Amino acid sequence: MASSASVDDNIESNPLLQDFDVPPFDVVEAKHVRPGIRALLKKLESDLDELEKTVEPSWPKLVEPLEKIVDRLTVVWGIVNHLKAVKDTAELRAAVEEVQPEKVKFQLRVGQSKPIYNAFKAIQESPDWKSLSEARKRIVETQIKEAVLNGVSLEDDKREQFNKIEQELERLSHKFSENVLDATKKFEKLITDKKEIEGLPATSLGLAAQTAVSKGHENATAENGPWMITLDAPCLFAVMQHARNRALREEVYRANITRASSGDLDNTPIINQILKLRMEKARLLNYNNYAEVSMATKMATVDKAEELLEKLRSASWNAAVQDIEDLKSYSKSQGALEADNLSHWDINFWSERLRESKYNINEEELRPYFSLSKVMDGLFKLAKTLFGVDIEPADGLAPVWNKDVRFYCVKDSSGSPIAYFYFDPYSRPSEKREGAWMDEVVSRSRVMSPNGTTPRLPIAHMVCNQTPPFGDKPSLMTFREVETVFHEFGHALQHMLTKQDEGLVAGIRGIEWDAVELPSQFMENWCYHRDTLMSIAKHYETGESLPEEVYLKLLAARTFRAGSLSLRQLRFASVDLELHTKYIPDGSESVFDVDQRVSRKTQVIPPLPEDRFLCGFNHIFAGGYAAGYYSYKWAEVLSADAFSAFEDVGLYNTKVWCLKGLFRIAFLLIYIYFLEELCISNIVKSFHTFQPTHPLLFCVNLTRIYVCAKSWRAIAYCKRFNTLFITLQRHKSLNAYPQLLC
Repeated sequence: MASSASVDDNIESNPLLQDFDVPPFDVVEAKHVRPGIRALLKKLESDLDELEKTVEPSWPKLVEPLEKIVDRLTVVWGIVNHLKAVKDTAELRAAVEEVQPEKVKFQLRVGQSKPIYNAFKAIQESPDWKSLSEARKRIVETQIKEAVLNGVSLEDDKREQFNKIEQELERLSHKFSENVLDATKKFEKLITDKKEIEGLPATSLGLAAQTAVSKGHENATAENGPWMITLDAPCLFAVMQHARNRALREEVYRANITRASSGDLDNTPIINQILKLRMEKARLLNYNNYAEVSMATKMATVDKAEELLEKLRSASWNAAVQDIEDLKSYSKSQGALEADNLSHWDINFWSERLRESKYNINEEELRPYFSLSKVMDGLFKLAKTLFGVDIEPADGLAPVWNKDVRFYCVKDSSGSPIAYFYFDPYSRPSEKREGAWMDEVVSRSRVMSPNGTTPRLPIAHMVCNQTPPFGDKPSLMTFREVETVFHEFGHALQHMLTKQDEGLVAGIRGIEWDAVELPSQFMENWCYHRDTLMSIAKHYETGESLPEEVYLKLLAARTFRAGSLSLRQLRFASVDLELHTKYIPDGSESVFDVDQRVSRKTQVIPPLPEDRFLCGFNHIFAGGYAAGYYSYKWAEVLSADAFSAFEDVGLYNTKVWCLKGLFRIAFLLIYIYFLEELCISNIVKSFHTFQPTHPLLFCVNLTRIYVCAKSWRAIAYCKRFNTLFITLQRHKSLNAYPQLLC
């Protein structure tokens, strides 16, 4: 047994417990998690005891000490959770699983603290309430609402039941995600006959050979194999789009839709238990279902979300039916035996062939124009144009968790740093979970200032799973991978460009979940902006720009199969809402019956009877999208309207952007970069007729939101942009609501 002195020494040297400006990602190991988290929780428990004894309804005596407690746990647990997502090991899983209940217990104690809750209520009811900034009002209102949703008002026995539910939900969600990762890794198919993978492009063959090498086939090459086929996204998409071997496509498709649905990795009982516990939680909180709990912190209501999805479904259906008819006709013209009876594993293959034929675009032939370095250079130039910020490499300034991770500094026009971010671009299926995401490392905060004078600067991380470099070639991206990078960068911008110094509502903190996807989807639009695309589309060997005719073809192909792609998202969103509103756990229908029923209305070709995609649906069972997947469509409405503001004045008229500050109003206002004290839901409520429920109504001109902002600070910014205000007067919304122009 180790001596107490050696344990203390280990605690003192534990990287999770050190004071740091940037996290020590390079030295944190599984062995640090148990002692580090426990020591941290012990310290925070003591801090919380002191806060509850001395709390007063004032900022220095309530909010500032609370922020220090919440922030420290958020940052340190964030390090551990992030490493689990990008550098997963059995040892790290075991450590997290052991201390996670202790972490959840502490979070529940904070959330259910009656002294803290009563102090926030006292602030809200005090005569000084009206004099608080909008940001501070937002904090108070949010803390009160979250306390109620955390069970602060429950009686002792019900609160104990509630806490057990929360503990179990946290455990189940982690297990769900782990099962998906393990099931994805489990599928491997070694191919030695090149005829079996005929049609796969050179990039994909190289990746499959590289994977084979990593699995012990040292002599594998792109030309001669062997090749390892996996369910990792770059490989999966390549097979489904390009493999002429229909049997291979079917095998890979079936493996993908049945991930984590059998054996030790079966997520079916986990799904059932999660839904049952969410229903119990909702009833304890006096809600009818879990969707109502979810909507309590969102812009939408259940009815409005369902209304939006149905209108979009109705608008998309005929187009999707025509998409399938087009595929049948084209595949028949190419002599395909399956033309009259296309199956799921045929759709992507023949869609890609039809797209190539119709627009003369070959996605693989575009890859050489989208090397990662060129894409990032162009993205940073766009950020400079839109925001006046410079983004510079800062590698070496911060420790990283993998040699491929880059670190960047964001500087304002004076050259002063305003934020930093990590970028982890490549797929690593053996240790990194699927998908792409952005999250905070630390947020901007006055309270957490390192020197007591200037606020702490925000740090974000962006994570993707795109095609890695192969041989002497850099990472050559598909156009969809380019869109994904722009998408995640939009999230990162929202976090990094905030000027809000109140840490509890700065950056991505406190944003309504159905507005979270607005900045990300907005940024995707710029992939089709000619000047932006031409700045990133440079051949990695010759430096030649993407030919103009190819750009025009890309633009024309943008809406290819739009109906089908829309229905795919609507299926996910609709089954999510159905499971969290009407589904009865342990009732006559299984979750898969619900999916089949929803899919009959949202899929032209119904899913296979054995389809178990729900067992891999991380978004709603292991992410933050439970009863919230509709947010993608809700935010798409808002982002389309934001981008239309540019189209109104001309996407190429950069002088208009600069002189009239159009982007400040369309982008920064919505994201609360400059008018940070305004929350999106309050802005929308001010314009009481706004509800984004019509598929063609790309609602609320940004002008409306701007003039509806009931804040003198908003009016001051409005007056600062006199020329901009003149431009906006041509919109009908100003004439319709003259009373708002006080």
